[in-house]
Amino acid sequence: MFAKHKTLIILLVALLLGAALLLWRAIDRSLPAAEQAALREAGIVLLPQPRALPALTLLDTDGQPRALDQLRGQWTLMFFGYTFCPDICPTTLAELSQLRRLLPEALHGRYQVLMVSVDPHRDTPEQLGRYLGFYRAGYQGLTGELADIQTLARAVSIPFVPGDTRKARYTVDHSGNLALIGPDGRQRGFIRAPLKVAALAEQLPVLLGAEQGAQ
Repeated sequence: MFAKHKTLIILLVALLLGAALLLWRAIDRSLPAAEQAALREAGIVLLPQPRALPALTLLDTDGQPRALDQLRGQWTLMFFGYTFCPDICPTTLAELSQLRRLLPEALHGRYQVLMVSVDPHRDTPEQLGRYLGFYRAGYQGLTGELADIQTLARAVSIPFVPGDTRKARYTVDHSGNLALIGPDGRQRGFIRAPLKVAALAEQLPVLLGAEQGAQ
């Protein structure tokens, strides 16, 4: 029974990520050829139309409510992960720290990295805050009700499969892709995993500078 359940989970993740990949390819074809090449090399995919985020409120690392409509005024690189993650999360967060060091300091205030926990059963605000603080990169974090987090993940087309909390050491099947949220608080696209740090260091300044004051 367990093997059958695990197989169904793997198939579900594959189908969801496959659908997302088809969407990305359709988006790529809508861009000018030169822009396609530069963005694709960096792993950046832009949506043809900005996508509104759901009207949800989660908890920040201080345990304070934070509405998603507060994600305005700067770009947000939204990552779905969890503090007990053995591989994808520490690798991604370390690469984002490396990326920050490669970007000009003048751009640091134009974006933030926001990790949304896919494991709210274990990721309390305090636990999430301690984990992100380890990287000393100013990362922000949100946790909350699992249903709300799943709603957000589906809305930005980065699905995940919740872990089996009945087990002592469960894992969560999730993606390393990032949602790219513009300074107007709407999703503008994705950054594909695995991250290409050097290429992102060249292409992100173009996006970060394009709509510096957009709301």
